[in-house]
Amino acid sequence: MALSRTAPLRDELAGALPRRPFALRFWDGTEVAATEPGAPTLTFNTPRALAHVLRAPGELGLGRAYVSGMLDVDDLDAAIRVVDEFEAPPIPLAQRAGLALALVRACGLVVPPPPPKTELRLRGRRHTIARDRRAVRHHYDVGNEFFALFLDRSMTYSCAYFSGGASTLEEAQEAKLELVCRKLGLTEGERVLDVGCGWGSFVIHAATRHGVNAVGITLSEQQALLARERAREAGVADRVEFRVADYREVSDGPFDAIASIGMVEHVGEEQIDVYARRLWGLLRPGGRLLNHGIAKLKDLDTPDEGPFSERFVFPDGVPLPLSRVQRALERTGLVTRHIEGLAADYAITLTRWMERFDARWEDAVRLAGIERARIWRLYLRAGRQGFETGWASVYQVLAHR
Repeated sequence: MALSRTAPLRDELAGALPRRPFALRFWDGTEVAATEPGAPTLTFNTPRALAHVLRAPGELGLGRAYVSGMLDVDDLDAAIRVVDEFEAPPIPLAQRAGLALALVRACGLVVPPPPPKTELRLRGRRHTIARDRRAVRHHYDVGNEFFALFLDRSMTYSCAYFSGGASTLEEAQEAKLELVCRKLGLTEGERVLDVGCGWGSFVIHAATRHGVNAVGITLSEQQALLARERAREAGVADRVEFRVADYREVSDGPFDAIASIGMVEHVGEEQIDVYARRLWGLLRPGGRLLNHGIAKLKDLDTPDEGPFSERFVFPDGVPLPLSRVQRALERTGLVTRHIEGLAADYAITLTRWMERFDARWEDAVRLAGIERARIWRLYLRAGRQGFETGWASVYQVLAHR
């Protein structure tokens, strides 16, 4: 590294990228300046960071370098916007050859580093029960204590409802849980299913506030254990049940009402019709369904949410367009009664989660390790960007059988 020379590389990059809404700083302290004010600076701490980017150009390579600590950013939100919006101009063949030579002179012969240990690449057919279990474990087995760093005390891991006037995250999550109960018209003694119940917030709220008997299902054993403990503390353990099960494994209907909150985005195109038929079949005639989930508004034909999320955050988590989810529900005979979009509420929710996470940064590193902590710092900000820019929204759809 002592013999590396970055001057030719900096000259080639400046020529190839005449517009640069970012600055590039290298391990020797030299820099390619931005051409626009307020631009973020990406600092390559080692030539191995460039090797990551060359091996997987775009967000995956940059994500690998960032997660591993080989790349730092002074303004992560601005850098996410650059990755999302910036398109490099076409680079002629001769110029590409010059860049390649300059890279060798700057970096020497660098063996591409292996992917970070926190990266997962699933094998086999998408959205089988076994593969979905593996994807969920990758996301949630970081531990309940880790999620408690940034979630509210109810451990609700989905969009809060600020539109009703709530000011704190706790108030907004309680308002969201009550909103779902009110839309479903829950009454005492009814039997309710929560698909993707997380740590049990909706089940416990519906049982304590509305007197229902409820079943919650999750694919995470850690979530189910804590949900059962919280139900005992709330005094409703005799009226609620938490199972480690897939929605395709539930067969003891009928239910008067079903809530699916923040789960449909993990069903996938491959299973969305199966999902809709299964929920229809679990409802009694006249029963109600509240389907709450993220939906794409752009990039409708892309097969996943992006390579970074696919490998590091939630493998196989693919928000579908609302129209595709609606088609699946309507094909079963479910009748849609109401749709509400909550994109602005989710942007605020993610901001509150980010603030809490950043305030507990040292605890996050202690609990999950530096790689996973960096993943979540990036993931929460990228998620907020999606809702602020109109890439995605979140919808509550109320339907009746």
